[in-house]
Amino acid sequence: MHHHFEHRSYSWFVDLDALPRLPAWLRPFARFDARDHLSGTDGDTLRARAEAFLADRGVDLAGGRITALFQPRVLGYVFNPLSLFWCHDERGVLRYVIAEVHNTYGGRHAYLLPPSGDRPAMVSKKFYVSPFNDVDGHYLVHAPQPGERLDIRISLHRSGQPPFVATLSGNRRPAGVKQIVAMQFVAPLAPLMNALGIRVQGILLWLRRVPVVPRPTAQREKVDQL
Repeated sequence: MHHHFEHRSYSWFVDLDALPRLPAWLRPFARFDARDHLSGTDGDTLRARAEAFLADRGVDLAGGRITALFQPRVLGYVFNPLSLFWCHDERGVLRYVIAEVHNTYGGRHAYLLPPSGDRPAMVSKKFYVSPFNDVDGHYLVHAPQPGERLDIRISLHRSGQPPFVATLSGNRRPAGVKQIVAMQFVAPLAPLMNALGIRVQGILLWLRRVPVVPRPTAQREKVDQL
C-alpha cells in the first residue's frame, strides 16, 4: 500500500541568541517559548535547554552559535513534528545537529546527530511516533543547515525497506512584518493545521485497514506526566 500527501506551511529559521522580537500586535502569531522544546525547568531559555542536552552527552560548544528551525506558538498553540538545532563551536564550525521529534500524544524525543554531509546521518529509532509504525529500525537523516533553500529528508528503514519517507523543502524569506502577515493567509493557524492534517491522514490509513501498533506502556506513562 502506498500513501502520499503534502501540504504548504512555513517554519522559522532563528538564532537562539537573537530570537525575533515582534511588534506587540503580531506576537500572538509567533511566540517563542522554551517550554515547547527539549527539557528543562521553568524560566530557562531555549539556548540553556539546548546546552543542557548537549552537556548530558559530553558536548561543550564553548559559546558557539546555535541556530534552529521550528514553528513557534500561533494564537497559543504549537505543534512541531520535527524541530532542528544546528550547533556550532566557538570557531563557527558545525559540530552537531539536534533533531527533536514530537508526536500527537504530547511526547517528544531528541536525537543527537553528526552534521549532514554528502551522506545522511543514521540513528536508531527510539520513540513511538505513528500508530502505524512500531519503535524499530533506523532513520537516515539529511539535515543541512538552510541556505537560500531548505532541503530536509528523513526516511525510516527496516530490512532495507523505507516504510516512511518525509521531506521538508522551501525557499528562505526575510521575516519582515509584511511577510509574517502574508504567511497568516498562505498557511493560517499553521501549527494547528499541521496537527489536524496528521490526524486526518491517520484516519485515512485506518480506513484502509493499515494495522495499528499499540503505544508502549512505559512511554504512555511518560507522556501522561508531561
